[in-house]
Amino acid sequence: MTAAASRTGRPPLTEQRKAETRLEIARAAVDLFVAQGVAATTGEQIGRAVGVSARTVWRYFPGKEACVRPLFALGIEVVADCLRAWRPGRPLEEAFEAAVPTDSRLVRGPDRTTIGALVRLTRTEPGLRAEWLQTYDEAEPAFARALAERAGLPAADLRPTIQAAMFNAALRAAVEHYAWRVTEETTDPATAEAELAATLRAALTVVAEGLRDSP
Repeated sequence: MTAAASRTGRPPLTEQRKAETRLEIARAAVDLFVAQGVAATTGEQIGRAVGVSARTVWRYFPGKEACVRPLFALGIEVVADCLRAWRPGRPLEEAFEAAVPTDSRLVRGPDRTTIGALVRLTRTEPGLRAEWLQTYDEAEPAFARALAERAGLPAADLRPTIQAAMFNAALRAAVEHYAWRVTEETTDPATAEAELAATLRAALTVVAEGLRDSP
């Protein structure tokens, strides 16, 4: 038994449980941000929605806007895996169509509506916009490593770095294009799913034009 466990009488949280708690806090924060705005939302309210204290919320996140980061970052490794699996000579969108629909790490179901609402908020909430852009800054090196591995190039090679920047920008533009043009009043979940898939497919087709000469 660890010292921490003997002091509290409870076993320490596993990494999986910590990740689950972070995601629960993120979803609760988004619901509150959408319902009443970021300024009116407190750490106490976020914690109450999840069943934890505000102190616990701040243990996981440095500020309330940062609470949304797990939702933004959820698909980064999935996308990187798809890039590694992209076969030479095959359309880029094919790699994603084969893997994304069955990968449980990606946001799906009601969370797609949540993500759409959250991305729309980034237009008017500077703190959320900063978190959104920071997520893409962190994603780009992961995409570059995946493209380098696929091509058998060193991780520091300039070519996959540039390709990752192109891909990352296209991915962000596609998600924003979808989120800023789809409203809850006019789109049901099934239609939203189809529209998001179509938007991402179109973006991948465009970016593939710049990546088509990859090995």
